[in-house]
Amino acid sequence: MVQGVIRDVGSDTTSSNVSSTASSAAESKAAAVTPAAVPATPKAAAREKKTVRLSFSFKPFFLAILPPVFGIALLILIWEIVAIKTSSFPSPWLTLQEAIKVFADPFYQNGPNDQGIGWNIYASLKRVAVGFGLAAAVGIPLGFLIGRFRFLSGMFNPIISLLKPVSPLAWLPIGLLVFKSAHPAAIWSIFICSIWPMIINTAIGVQRVPQDYMNVARVLNLSEWKIMAKILFPSVLPYMLTGVRLAIGTAWLVIVAAEMLTGGVGIGFWVWDEWNNLNVPHIIIAIVVIGMVGLILEQILVAVARAFTYEDVGT
Repeated sequence: MVQGVIRDVGSDTTSSNVSSTASSAAESKAAAVTPAAVPATPKAAAREKKTVRLSFSFKPFFLAILPPVFGIALLILIWEIVAIKTSSFPSPWLTLQEAIKVFADPFYQNGPNDQGIGWNIYASLKRVAVGFGLAAAVGIPLGFLIGRFRFLSGMFNPIISLLKPVSPLAWLPIGLLVFKSAHPAAIWSIFICSIWPMIINTAIGVQRVPQDYMNVARVLNLSEWKIMAKILFPSVLPYMLTGVRLAIGTAWLVIVAAEMLTGGVGIGFWVWDEWNNLNVPHIIIAIVVIGMVGLILEQILVAVARAFTYEDVGT
């Protein structure tokens, strides 16, 4: 009986060995049928890795840098052609030389009306800050009220539609008549022209708040102040900051035009004074400076909008 058991165990072991041998043979046959991946050489792998890294790092860089560079180069080329064709127009090289002289001492003072370009930019920015701040202090709350209450919306919409298209220069004589001075008249022009984008965008943002939010506030019996602070303000913030960004550009445009007419110290007056002296290179320098300052102001507000809102803000 023991021999029979041993015989059975031996036969089982033999059969398992045969089956394992058969399975290994089948696997080797399958491996022979399916060729294994040939490992890449170290040089080929490094070349492939370098190609992938270059394609992922340099392509976005070139796409971001090359178009603006080509655009500026095209502008300078057109500028050079115009300077060659017109003897009274300065070339880019001559303008660059004059810019180096201007910015070598931007804060000189030779009298109340003879100051460096740095002081003129500073004076203009102070006027813009005051006029823009007053416009924001009045325009944003007024926009909330117009968007919140239909009666106020119907009352102010005709006034806004009538006064918004008026040129900044048309408001300047009213400011001179009322304030009897050039400095507050310029601030008045900034205020009255930059207030409209903030009113309109804030009111639109309030009107686009989902009605479900207002229904929940009504069910919870929230006060008007809590509705403004807890529901309307977070929802309206992207629209409000868009209005602020548009208003700062308008304010910077207005101050340049207003200072040309009122005189004193400011980048607009500096442009007009250089025109009276027929100093065209300085006028071109002022144009570039005005554009750069406006761009910096707008980019600062775009960064603020991106930091405080969840929506994408365009540049």
